[in-house]
Amino acid sequence: MTPTDLAAALRAQAQGLHHLEAAAELLVSHASFLRRSDFIEHVTCLATRSTDGVTVLAAINWPATIASLNAGDLPCSGGEQRILRLAASIADGIPVDLRDALTGLDHHNINLMITAVLQTSGSRPQHPSDP
Repeated sequence: MTPTDLAAALRAQAQGLHHLEAAAELLVSHASFLRRSDFIEHVTCLATRSTDGVTVLAAINWPATIASLNAGDLPCSGGEQRILRLAASIADGIPVDLRDALTGLDHHNINLMITAVLQTSGSRPQHPSDP
């Protein structure tokens, strides 16, 4: 499965659930995890959507992903670890120390996180071109 296909499958599975949509978008927008085989082994392709029989659905096993991260089996930079922990917290309620996670993020990743928080709450970020 290509990163583009995986992103589509994660989005399809999350559709309609704000917290899952936000976590999926956070990882897709971060752009590194969907290219990593050590991360992808924690993704399950569930099935195809019953309404169309075509759309592939995929979900992340968040507890196993964070356990691998904690065990050192999913080596990540500091920023990658923070994004992964934040996404796991949004998606599955896995506790994260916000002081630790947010203070180490660069400007780009802070913006991704702000977007994820807004999406989790059911809001969409307003862009300058929006009315």
